[in-house]
Amino acid sequence: MISLTDSQKIGMGLTGFGVFFLFFGMILFFDKALLAIGNILFVAGLSFVIGLERTFRFFFQKHKMKATSFFLGGVFVVLIGWPIIGVLLEIYGFFLLFRGFFPVAVGFIRRIPVLGSILNLPFISAYADKVGESNTMWSPLPITDSSSFHTISFLLSTLKSLQ
Repeated sequence: MISLTDSQKIGMGLTGFGVFFLFFGMILFFDKALLAIGNILFVAGLSFVIGLERTFRFFFQKHKMKATSFFLGGVFVVLIGWPIIGVLLEIYGFFLLFRGFFPVAVGFIRRIPVLGSILNLPFISAYADKVGESNTMWSPLPITDSSSFHTISFLLSTLKSLQ
C-alpha cells in the first residue's frame, strides 16, 4: 500500500473536491462560482500532492509554456467571469500538459478486469490503442506565436462584443 504524508492526503482531498466542483459547475450550465472554486481547489491540491517546488517546475518547463499559458489563462478567464471560454482554454491546456500521462493511464486501465474488457471493444480499441501507444495523437498543430496571439485576441474581442 502506498503511504502518503498528511499534506499529500490533504492534497488528494483538495484535488478530488476541485474535480467535483469543476464537474458540478459544468453540469449546472457553467456556473461561475463552482468553476472558480473547482479551479482554485484543483491547483492548490496539485501543489499539496507533489509539492510547491515540483508544481512550479512542472508548469513552467520551457516546452510546456504554451500548455501552461492556456491552462492558467483558462483559470483566469473563468475567475473574471467568462466560464465557457475559460473551460475550453483549460481543457486544451490540460490535454497539452498531461498528454504524456495518457499512455500510462491507458496501460493501467487495460489491466483492470472490467475496464480492460471495455477498452477492447471494437469501436473503442482503435482509439485506446492510438492513445496507449504514444502521445502523438495529442500533439498540437504547429502554430506560430503570432497566430496564437491573434487567436486569443480574436476570442477576447468577441467576448467584449457580447457584453
